[in-house]
Amino acid sequence: MTTPPAHYGYGFVGYQNLHNDIYPAITASITPALQQPGKVVLVTGAGRGIGRSIALQYAHASVAAIVLCARTSSELDEVAVSIQKINSTIRVHKRPIDVTKDDAVKTLAQDVQRDEGRLDILVNNAGASAPWVHLTASDSSSWWNTFEVNLKGSYLFLQAFLSLLVLTAEKGNTTVDVVNVSSMGAHVVSPGASAYQISKLAVLRLSEFVNVEYGAKGVNTVSLHPGGVPTALGTQEESIRPYLIDTAELCGGFVVWLTAEPRTWLAGRYVSATWDVDVLESMRDGIVKEDKLKMFMSV
Repeated sequence: MTTPPAHYGYGFVGYQNLHNDIYPAITASITPALQQPGKVVLVTGAGRGIGRSIALQYAHASVAAIVLCARTSSELDEVAVSIQKINSTIRVHKRPIDVTKDDAVKTLAQDVQRDEGRLDILVNNAGASAPWVHLTASDSSSWWNTFEVNLKGSYLFLQAFLSLLVLTAEKGNTTVDVVNVSSMGAHVVSPGASAYQISKLAVLRLSEFVNVEYGAKGVNTVSLHPGGVPTALGTQEESIRPYLIDTAELCGGFVVWLTAEPRTWLAGRYVSATWDVDVLESMRDGIVKEDKLKMFMSV
C-alpha cells in the first residue's frame, strides 16, 4: 500500500501511532473516564456498520438514552436489543426515518424534546455514495442523492436539533457535542468519486459554520473520518477495498472518547478515528496555535 500524500491527513499523528481496531484508551467498558451517565445521544445511520458501533459503545459508556435513526426498522430492532443486553437501564428510542425529509426530522426533534427534554450528543453518521463513474457516465438522481443524504441530512438534523443542544448546554452550564461524519475522501480527488468526495468536503465546512455560529453557546462540533471500514457502503467500490482495514468498533470508541470531556480545542476541526488519542492530545497546543486540521487554500 502506497503512502498517502501529507495533505490527506492519514499520518498526522505519525504512522506508528495509527490504529485499526479499538484499544483501551477509547474502550468505555474498561476505561472509567469514558463513562457518560445522564447524557442523551442521537445517532443517524444507526442500523448497521459504523452507526451501530457508535450506539453500542455509548451503551458501554452508560448514557441515559440513545435515539437510533435509520431507514430500516428491523435493523433498529436488532441494535436496540444489543444495547439492552449491554445496559438494560438505557432508554432506547427507535425512529425509522429518511434523513433527507424535512418534516420527519422536525417531528423527531419535537419528540426528543418531549420525551427527553435534552440532547447532549448528535452524531450525523448517515451516508450514501453514488457509483464511482466519470461525470458523463453518472446518473444525475444517484449523484444528487449522495448530497441529499451526506450534506442535506446533516443540515436538517443540525437545523432541527441545535436549539435543543444549546438549551442543554445552557441549563447544565456545560458543553454538548456534534460529530459530523466526513471522510478522508474530502481531501482527495479520485476519478469517479465526485459526488461522495465533494459532499464530504462540504461537511467539513458545514462543521466550521456550526462552530462559528454556535461554539460560543456551548456546542462543540467536530468532523470525523471514521477510518477505512468495510461497510456495505464502502465495499461497493472495488478500487478502495484494499484500504478498508479498520473496524467499526474503532470509530465507535473514538466518538465516545471525543465526547467524554469538553474537547473544545478540536472545535470546527477534522479528526480521524485511526489517530491515537494520547498522541493527539499531546499535539493539542500546536494544533490550536497553528490552527491546524481546518480547510485552507495554499497560496
